[in-house]
Amino acid sequence: MIDLYTWMTPNGQKASIMLEETGLPYRVHRIDIENDAQFDPAFLKISPNNKIPAIVDHDTGLSLMESGAILLYLADKTGMLLPQDFEAKWRTIEWLMWQMGGAGPFLGQVHHFVSYHPGKSAYAEERYTKEARRLWKVLDTRLGEVEYVAGDYSIADIAIWPWIARYPIQPVDVDDHPNIKHWYHAIAARPAVQRGWDVVGAGRKLPLP
Repeated sequence: MIDLYTWMTPNGQKASIMLEETGLPYRVHRIDIENDAQFDPAFLKISPNNKIPAIVDHDTGLSLMESGAILLYLADKTGMLLPQDFEAKWRTIEWLMWQMGGAGPFLGQVHHFVSYHPGKSAYAEERYTKEARRLWKVLDTRLGEVEYVAGDYSIADIAIWPWIARYPIQPVDVDDHPNIKHWYHAIAARPAVQRGWDVVGAGRKLPLP
């Protein structure tokens, strides 16, 4: 049994979608970050960086924070969604790192400055809007070459997709990115993704462009 500590965010959804894809048994613990539950001392023992998601795997006794590390761990534990072929494995990790170092942090800044707090900093809005559009172009170009970002469906797609699912609050037009749109719908149709979308019961529907 795995305990999943999470909330309704792209990073949180990575872990719940992965757990659904692997079929591992898990229990959900709601960490309401809107009311500072991530600073609870009990949670900090599991996730010292006070961020969700985090897991405790009772099979191994391991607790783990950081969504990318959790995806790699669950892939290693199950032998799923991370290919073992040399090139395919590293292509998957490459695109996972693209999300961790690029799409996640910069789209997150778009959400903060452009969607949630417009008018606070014209410089930030211009900077992060430009970067968001660049990242979308990079992904759309890649998906014009392959069906999924690393070739086959993998933890790289699971990492990226929840961030793209926030397209309604990003300064992009999905219709201008047909390759992303096709990929997005293909992943959204997966039963595991649908189950993993809202494991905390927030009641938000999965957006479909």
